[in-house]
Amino acid sequence: MKPNHFLYLGAENWVHPAWLRDFYPEGLPEDWLLSYYNTQFQTVYLPAAVWRQARPETWTQWLYDTQEGFVFIVEASPDSALPASERVRVATAAWQTAHVWWLDESADLRALSRRIREHAATGEELFILSRVGDLALLQQVKALREVLGY
Repeated sequence: MKPNHFLYLGAENWVHPAWLRDFYPEGLPEDWLLSYYNTQFQTVYLPAAVWRQARPETWTQWLYDTQEGFVFIVEASPDSALPASERVRVATAAWQTAHVWWLDESADLRALSRRIREHAATGEELFILSRVGDLALLQQVKALREVLGY
């Protein structure tokens, strides 16, 4: 799929217990999960508790394991060092208000469609995320994106 450069779909983290049986291929090694996740999604949200534990070499591996257009969104956390990469966005409250649509808080696809069109008109990035990793809802958004031509 050609990246659209403004619309990103993903979840909070790439490891959800249900995904190990319903999403990832059986027998996929654990260290390949992120790479496989990136075949279906363009972004991941990492809570501070997750990304702050990652060593610099882990970040290097994560960036290597994902495609060039893949974006890591990290929960804002004071006094924490992040890798210097344009593929990492810090999610302050103000940034989230402008750039994130949480599916679990609003699954209204008509409203989401309007938001997507607004962002398409301006070219501003929009990150559509599920905190719980609701695969059915994420699939609905994939279909919506295709219907809208993005």
